[in-house]
Amino acid sequence: MHPAKSVIFFTTASGAGYGLLIWFALFSLLNRIPADRDFALVVLGVSFALVTAGLLSSTAHLGHPERAWRALSQWRTSWLSREGVAAILAYLPIFAYFYVWFMGVDDPDAVAAIAASAIVLALITVYCTAMIYASLKTIRAWYNRYTVIGYLIFSLMTGAVLLTFFAHLRQFDMRDEIAAAALLCLGLGLMVKQAYWRFLQASSSVSDIGTATGLGGPGRTTLLEGPHTESNYLLDEMGYRIARKHADKLRIYASVLGFVLPIALIVGAVFLSGWSEVLCALFAVAFCCTGILLERWLFFAEARHVVTLYYGEAHA
Repeated sequence: MHPAKSVIFFTTASGAGYGLLIWFALFSLLNRIPADRDFALVVLGVSFALVTAGLLSSTAHLGHPERAWRALSQWRTSWLSREGVAAILAYLPIFAYFYVWFMGVDDPDAVAAIAASAIVLALITVYCTAMIYASLKTIRAWYNRYTVIGYLIFSLMTGAVLLTFFAHLRQFDMRDEIAAAALLCLGLGLMVKQAYWRFLQASSSVSDIGTATGLGGPGRTTLLEGPHTESNYLLDEMGYRIARKHADKLRIYASVLGFVLPIALIVGAVFLSGWSEVLCALFAVAFCCTGILLERWLFFAEARHVVTLYYGEAHA
């Protein structure tokens, strides 16, 4: 599939924003968030900015962005619509959190309710985003169990890495705990991504030109002549090609930048002190975000729609 920049940024930024919100809310429920209004407002502000920027960027991929609101009415059948509804609802606990911290509201029950609703709605929104792709049976690279797991773990992973940086920046006691959560998510994320890439290499689509045309029964079906002499929309959007040698190289870069280096840097931040640990945590964020952007690009670039079978591809 054509790796649209707007969709890559959307899935990366919004996922990180929701992940940051989830970890902040979870540590709030565990009473591990320091009573520091500036810290809370900055974390919530970054989460809000990432989520909003991601959602707005996704409209750039639409032919008529001004009609995006109409998609909300199809929530019964469309995962895209469900994502939009969930994203709107997820803003409610974010705004409630802003109010609680800005006004200094001292009501443990209310804060706990806000935190719980923030976690649930953020997870639902990320799940709906993943299901937009995981529900497409025509794209083998997406229609598998790794898509939803990957979206959820990468959201939690990037959010944990971000919160680790903010905690180390302010030298809070909970920084080792969130660092441990970030290391766990990074390790799981690397395992999931490697398993996903092995799945792509070891399996193939059940569809081929024979099954697509219904002519596969008598013998091997081959394409006599392509339907077009020039490129068209279907080939540009759904038949994007990336050479195997380039894909293998980019997978290594994504693994090192997105997972291995952040793990090493966060471990360094735990054992260092002062500005050294802050710089380690900051570089962990930078490398992790770069690696995930590259991973998202590969997620789209390596996916092929079954419609490409009609244009000469042996398998989708």
